[in-house]
Amino acid sequence: MTQPDLTMSAVNLTTLWERMIIEARVCCDPLVMGLLATGISNHASFADALSALIGRKLGDHYVSSQNLTDLVLACYADTPDALAASAADLVAIRERDPACPDYVTPFLFFKGFLSIQCYRVAHWLWNCDRRHLALHLQSRASELFAVDIHPAACLGRRLLFDHGTGIVVGETSIIENDVSLLQGVTLGGTGKHAGDRHPKIRRGVLIGAGAKVLGAIEVGEGAKIGAGSIVLEAVPPYTTVVGNPARKVGTRLKGMPSLTMDQTLPPIDYII
Repeated sequence: MTQPDLTMSAVNLTTLWERMIIEARVCCDPLVMGLLATGISNHASFADALSALIGRKLGDHYVSSQNLTDLVLACYADTPDALAASAADLVAIRERDPACPDYVTPFLFFKGFLSIQCYRVAHWLWNCDRRHLALHLQSRASELFAVDIHPAACLGRRLLFDHGTGIVVGETSIIENDVSLLQGVTLGGTGKHAGDRHPKIRRGVLIGAGAKVLGAIEVGEGAKIGAGSIVLEAVPPYTTVVGNPARKVGTRLKGMPSLTMDQTLPPIDYII
């Protein structure tokens, strides 16, 4: 059977869903077939499946799974862009992550993907002035996925939170389109300052595992931050920084490292 074609430039929800249905039928493991049916095959659309998944994951004694499923569907009906962004995230993961063999795998099992989709619903609630419920979703997602994204933060689409564990995104953070973050990244403040106090991550940025970007600073388009770096000052576009405190170790004329996931660094002269 010919599989539908997908590109990152324009994600067609129907085409994506048809592809996922085909993928869900491939598995013959009897212990997993029920999971695939519950998560994929038993649903009529991408929106239905994702809403039910978020509902099952975040539902608890206080807010039931069914109520959350209905809430997510209401979010997608009110803001179709949130659903389109979810699909774009999924395709981006498939394109960038060598550990991702299909679309079903990140949809069901990658907590980086799921945490971002829970954030999208919480962000909608925050903007609708339902802030206590938004914070409840943030709290549940943090408990389940070990990823803490404030509902007021502004996130673009085609995002990859690789592994996800330990990622923190503060209240006034901005993450533009086509950004990739690895585990343990913090976009935080530098103290108890009020107002705008968190980083602005521009398009195409790649931030390595364990890096901390602190304060209301800008990481320019196409920049790369090495693993474990502590970034306290703005990073120019297409620049690579590494270290504690981070320092510039290379520049490029163009390119989006978030798309290639190239975490290599140029030769560095270390001072002992």
